[in-house]
Amino acid sequence: MGISLGLVGLGSFGNSFASLFKSHPLVDRIGLCDLEPERIARFADNPFFHDKFNPRDTYDSLDAICKADFDALVIITQPWLHAPQCIQAMESGKHVYSAVPIITLPDADEALDWCDQLVATCKKTGMSYMLGETTYYRPQTMFCRRKAAEGAFGDFVYAEGEYVHDVDGLCNLRKVSRSRATGKAGQEWKEISKTYVERGVFGGPMHYPTHSTCGPVCVMNAHAVKATCYGYKNRDGDPFHGTSAYSNQIALFKMSNGATVRIAEMRETPGSIDPAEGEIFRVLGTRGTFSMNHWFEVR
Repeated sequence: MGISLGLVGLGSFGNSFASLFKSHPLVDRIGLCDLEPERIARFADNPFFHDKFNPRDTYDSLDAICKADFDALVIITQPWLHAPQCIQAMESGKHVYSAVPIITLPDADEALDWCDQLVATCKKTGMSYMLGETTYYRPQTMFCRRKAAEGAFGDFVYAEGEYVHDVDGLCNLRKVSRSRATGKAGQEWKEISKTYVERGVFGGPMHYPTHSTCGPVCVMNAHAVKATCYGYKNRDGDPFHGTSAYSNQIALFKMSNGATVRIAEMRETPGSIDPAEGEIFRVLGTRGTFSMNHWFEVR
């Protein structure tokens, strides 16, 4: 017998995952939840879903689907909603898969508080929480984890990770921002975000570092113990960067294993640091190194 899964958030990002979860052989029941009824109808009327979907399993709010008897919920809603919604789901007795990031807010202290609450909720409820960071499953990352398990890196010395995503790049962040502003949740966030600006609290690229940090962190199985970060502030008055303290940020971390890590989160620069791609990492050890999609080792 498989698991029952409720999909929460069927917008422009969430709808791309619905068919994947439905297709999984260990999922035998699907529920659909969104504030916008037309988004639910798009899947409810699709014959592809009918073998695992009952029309009764449609919900117009998180409150409603939390009262249903699903084993787990998939939270792919707006990023500022992720943490509180995941906590509510776990408190209702459901395991959770969340899209990245854990939460995005202009106030970094507030975001860290939500992280603490997530951990506390997992411990209190016994429910499982998974953050769906795609970099963890990239072939380069899986390759490096195998090498690390073999001890092929030797001692870890240095690592780099970056997410170079210019606002006007192929995946245009202006369009993403406009899309997020539509619908009920987007309109609510417009008003909430104004309160941060009024308080003089601004975000930045490092408030969403999961793509860049995942490779070094999971390959070395280490965490940061000290950090220092520097930023470049937009200078041409681009309104897209108006709520960010910086448009590009670069940080150095001292890790728990003694290694040093450099992380770059860039939103105002074309191209990439690594010629391979803009979302990649490098890990250097005393005996083995992974860099630019190549493996080097002492013979």
